[in-house]
Formats: sequence, structure tokens, C-alpha cells
Amino acid sequence: MQTANNWTDYELLATGDGDKLERWGDVILRRPDPQIIWPLSQPHPRWKTPDAWYKRNKEGGGSWNYQKKLPEEWIVTYKDLKSMGFKHTGLFPEQAVNWDWMTKLIQDAKRPIKVLNLFAYTGGATVTCAKAGASVCHVDAAKNMVERAKRNAELSGLKDHPIRYITDDVFKFVEREIRRKKTYDAIIMDPPSYGRGPKGEIWKVEEQLFELIKLCVQVLSQQPLFFLVNSYTTGFSPTVVQNIMKLNLPNGKLSCDELGLPETGSGIILPCGISARWTA
Repeated sequence: MQTANNWTDYELLATGDGDKLERWGDVILRRPDPQIIWPLSQPHPRWKTPDAWYKRNKEGGGSWNYQKKLPEEWIVTYKDLKSMGFKHTGLFPEQAVNWDWMTKLIQDAKRPIKVLNLFAYTGGATVTCAKAGASVCHVDAAKNMVERAKRNAELSGLKDHPIRYITDDVFKFVEREIRRKKTYDAIIMDPPSYGRGPKGEIWKVEEQLFELIKLCVQVLSQQPLFFLVNSYTTGFSPTVVQNIMKLNLPNGKLSCDELGLPETGSGIILPCGISARWTA
């Protein structure tokens, strides 16, 4: 398992009874996590008094309950990368292990690197790659998330960096890039289990992940650097994603592992999905 150990602005404080207690800068949040099926791992003075507590209801939804008034947004920093936190956090802290990995690969390449980031959300990977010196094409179907990604890039001093923002269905975009004969040295994707494109296009990961990766291979450059696939789909083992990549990508170094967040002081590791990494 790869664990994100280098944070200062994020901390997993306690887990148990289906919830996790987290510190985001100075903000303490308690949120549900379906993988936490154990009782409270350790007592914590803020377990019952977080700044905000997201509680599930019987219908499967939920709502935030506030102990105090929180700002709509706040800044969270990882090394020299900045992101705007908000009620849904907009950030996956376990991805810090991949941010470090990508940064080193891009900087060690010592050549211009073009990155394609699909299902790019609020742009954690986009900011990382751009900060390392790459040009980035950021693609997501949700316009509001693309706008937030732009703001996060500006926070990290990347307003004028070559980042191309696209609001589109990822399949349609990649197909257009193939027709245009556009290529990229690195590809990142973080596909949801289920989603809809801006025009109602339906995405189901178990039905379409293989075909999307197969399609993306056609936009890899002649000197590819890396291909990264993240998955948070329950029931997908690391081997499943690794097999999909092995069947599609050319020979290279391929590995797949769980990502996790260490809980302060208990030795507990919270599993947070999987990542498959390919390098040429």
C-alpha cells in the first residue's frame, strides 16, 4: 500500500462507526466512509464536536450539521501546491503519493512534457503536473469543477501556464484528438463508477474503462512518459485495473497498489482506492 505521509495541512484524526474525523488546515470535519466498518479506533476530543459533521439519512442522502460558521472556501496547501477546500473538500489527500511520483518523472525527463488529465475534477493532478513544468489538457464533464480547477491553478501561481481546460465527455474528446492526430506524453484518468457527460452521456466504469484506455493508447506520443489510472470503485481489486492496462499498453513497467491515509497515533491505515502506474 502507498500511504500519503507528507501532509501538514491535512490529518486523519480518528476513524470508526462508519465515519472519519479529518483536519483540513484549521477546519475539523467528520464525514462518512463506507469502508470504516470498525468501532472508534481511538478517543478524540473533537469526535462529537467537529466544526462540521455530514450525517447520512435513511434515504441514502445526507446533510451538513455545523458547530460553527465556516467559510465557503479555504486554502489547503501540499508542499508548494495550493487548492481551495470547501464543504465536499474538493481534494483527495491520498493522491499526494501520485503527485510526488508524477512530479519526479516530469522533472527528471528534462524535456517538454504534454499531459492529458481525464475526469480531472478540481485539478489536483493538473496543478501538480503544471507546477513540475508540463503543459496540461484538463478535461471534465462538470463545468463548475472545471471553473474550480482554474481557480486552484491560479492559487498555485499558474494563471499564465499552458493549461487547456475542456468541458466535455472524455470519450468524445479523445476521439476528436485521435482525428486531429494530437498526442500526449502522459495520461491521467480518475474515472467515477458512474457518471453523466454534459449532454447526458452515460459512463459506467465496468463497461467502458477497458475501451477508454484502449482509445487513449492512440493519443500516446512516440516517447510516452507515464499512464496513471485511479479507481475508487468498490469491488475493483488492483489486479483488475492492472490486467486492463496490461492488455492495452505497450511493454513497460506496470504496477498497481492500494492508496491509504495513515491515522495519527493509532497505526490504522484507511484504504482509499487504488492506482495503476505504467511507465515506458
